[in-house]
Amino acid sequence: MKIYVLAAFFMLSINGSATAQQASLVAAADLELNWSQTNDNDRMVLTIKNNGKVPLPASGWKIYFNSRVLNTVGADSLLAKVSLVNGALFRLSPLPSFKAVPPAGRVKLNMATETMYNVSERPSGFYLVWDKTPDQGTAIKNVVFEHLPAHTTFEQELAKKAYEENKKIKDIPVNQLPLVFPTPADYVQGKGIFSLTKAVNVLGIPAFADEAALLSQEISRALGKKTAGKSNAAAGEIVFLKDEKLAKEAYTLTITPSRISIGASDAAGAFYAIQSLKTMFPASSWLKVEKSIAIPAAVINDNPRFGFRGFMMDVGRNFQPKSAVLKVLDLMALYKLNVFHFHLTEDEGWRLEIPGLPELTTVGATRGHSVTESAQIIPAYGSGPQPGLNSGTGFYTKADYIEILKYAKARHIRVIPEIETPGHARAAIKAMEARYHRLMKAGDKEAAEYYLLSDLKDESKYRSVQGFDDNVINAALPSSYHFLEKVTNELIAMHKAANAPLTTIHFGGDEVPAGVWEKSPAAAQLAIKEPAVKGTDELWFYFFSKLNKMLQSKSLYLSGWEEIGLHKKEINGAMKMVPEPRFFKENFHVDVWNNLHGNEDLAYKMANEGYKVVLTPVTNFYIDLASNKSFLENGQNWGGYVDVDKLFYFIPFDYYKNMKEDEEGNPANPERYKNKAGLTEVGKSNIVGLQAPLWSENIKTTEQFEYMLLPKLLGLAERAWAKDPAWALEADPEKGKVLYDQAWSEFVNVLGKKELPRLNYYAGGFKYRIPTPGLQLIDGQIAANIQLPGFIIRYTTDGKEPIASSKIYTQAIPFQKGAKFCAFDVTNRGGRSIVVE
Repeated sequence: MKIYVLAAFFMLSINGSATAQQASLVAAADLELNWSQTNDNDRMVLTIKNNGKVPLPASGWKIYFNSRVLNTVGADSLLAKVSLVNGALFRLSPLPSFKAVPPAGRVKLNMATETMYNVSERPSGFYLVWDKTPDQGTAIKNVVFEHLPAHTTFEQELAKKAYEENKKIKDIPVNQLPLVFPTPADYVQGKGIFSLTKAVNVLGIPAFADEAALLSQEISRALGKKTAGKSNAAAGEIVFLKDEKLAKEAYTLTITPSRISIGASDAAGAFYAIQSLKTMFPASSWLKVEKSIAIPAAVINDNPRFGFRGFMMDVGRNFQPKSAVLKVLDLMALYKLNVFHFHLTEDEGWRLEIPGLPELTTVGATRGHSVTESAQIIPAYGSGPQPGLNSGTGFYTKADYIEILKYAKARHIRVIPEIETPGHARAAIKAMEARYHRLMKAGDKEAAEYYLLSDLKDESKYRSVQGFDDNVINAALPSSYHFLEKVTNELIAMHKAANAPLTTIHFGGDEVPAGVWEKSPAAAQLAIKEPAVKGTDELWFYFFSKLNKMLQSKSLYLSGWEEIGLHKKEINGAMKMVPEPRFFKENFHVDVWNNLHGNEDLAYKMANEGYKVVLTPVTNFYIDLASNKSFLENGQNWGGYVDVDKLFYFIPFDYYKNMKEDEEGNPANPERYKNKAGLTEVGKSNIVGLQAPLWSENIKTTEQFEYMLLPKLLGLAERAWAKDPAWALEADPEKGKVLYDQAWSEFVNVLGKKELPRLNYYAGGFKYRIPTPGLQLIDGQIAANIQLPGFIIRYTTDGKEPIASSKIYTQAIPFQKGAKFCAFDVTNRGGRSIVVE
């Protein structure tokens, strides 16, 4: 962090401080906050302007907000200070040297900050609290961020890079593109077409009755409701056949001009055949009723590469409504993803009703300004002071969850609920503390302590990655296990009520900071009672051993992030995390995310030792990461940058081979991957599948969620379903590159001309990300191109933002400073524009 020393600048029309009576009249609505960033990403200037009729007093108030670490510097550090409340919640407090800010006056405060790489990292959620009413906060809504000129310059460099990458993409006519997505195992196109009309007869069999009904519904939606008794065998038929020779989830789809046959050994296979058939429908089938749909004749034999094809949805940090979850399940089903990892709890929110523990949702699912957190937990991610106004607050009722389970089951999607432990558990901890105080007040000490998750006498000092000092469940308390078994039993009951399978519960296990439990009296007592459980590492093993036994007693297995199967070991004088041998044969399923520097081979090491591994590498599958380095792109960047290509070019059993960028977004150095562990044959058998998580720190709305989700998720769908492509198996690097460029061109043509147009309408339509055009100056001409063939580039030369009626780009235009280019989809929805400087 760089420190800059600059004097504060005041524009004051009067001296002195406001009276207490005047202070009571100053409203948050009268304040304007202006944040300007200098040419260094780690320095900002905050201007507080008073637009009210009375002064902002010299003291007696604080401004709260969520942010990366920052503070006043130089002479300004004598005027005000920024203090950490907890997590990423800070407060700005005036110091004795601060002067009252009169009407129309302003004060500038220079700040040193952690580097802010994009718009997602700007401070947010500002609100004003008066010292006399410390439990009341009022939002400051007038907040302005000034755009940094250097960011515009950097945009030009990104546009040039994008242009060079896009040049490799060939435009492929839609009639030459594969008819089914994801790529089937074997596909042979036939002669002629099958004309699908509402007169076509759908012949189901008992084993696939639900699937036949689903297909009939799709036909009715696309072609109009079928009139009773009007099916006509002469119009053709769709038949379902049970074929016991096929593997689970496999199918055959045979299309002739007179008949469509669907064969499968199980209902899931029949369902996936229907999804393949749907991807052969034109996109307009979900926009308006058609008279008929022409389906090309073909013979398809297909099966998935991995049995676990997962998407993780984080609703803990920021909540999404039930309607958004159901929409995601529709999307997953269409693209044959079959595991919905439901991240229900976090430090910043508990999102599921648990009967008998009302505080989990009344307190733990509610964010707002609070001193004691007895009624709600503190704001996070800019959620502000008032609960219930945004994605900071919300939960699913028991009935909601059961409905979600039923909806998923009908689409052959298995739901894995995640309950974060022992870290990332602050919402639950604070909720159970509120329950404790309620029952203690009622005089029921035994009940109060029964589900307590914190040792109230613990003096351990720690700070989590997210900035909390009180977010870890105490592993030495019997009450912690009472709580986790209670939650487990309620989840089992809900899945049973939905008749939905529950094979595992994901209990987190990630990012527990150093220092936990070290000064806990409960931990000290446990070490006396059980001498083997001495120290943090052994208490960690004790914790997951007990969870494992509890789940096994209920015929479930334990899932978690990779840390549940790791322990610390000194290697060459340094402490490293290595696989924990005592859990090798315990059927732990681990989502291995850490393939960052020094841990590139961690997933393979754990699989080789016997852990069941779900590949979840941050550098390729964390779709919450920004698509590129643009300051204007939403998303995180700590693990690099992830666009749809990162998922597409991932090679599951040899991911070193095609790593193109490191975690800083720079070209990867092949030397880095030498001498890294490869997969053994046993290890390959332990790779159960692939998963893409979408963490929600920066996702406040459903629109933002869909922007980050798509089209990235389609890269996962292709890689999890389809077999290794030719370019992944080619030993010659140059030949492999040629094959890859061909495959990449085909893939983005499929996205741009078929799948994304479909998703404009499917399941109500998705607001996917539209990429910014690539630009290049060539001989005084502005040349533009796009990552997604089929999309339209429009431009202006008068400085105005391109709109649906702006000129369509067809060829390079003469250079003109201020020209703006923007890509549009077939509905004329535009993406983010780029200006030529």
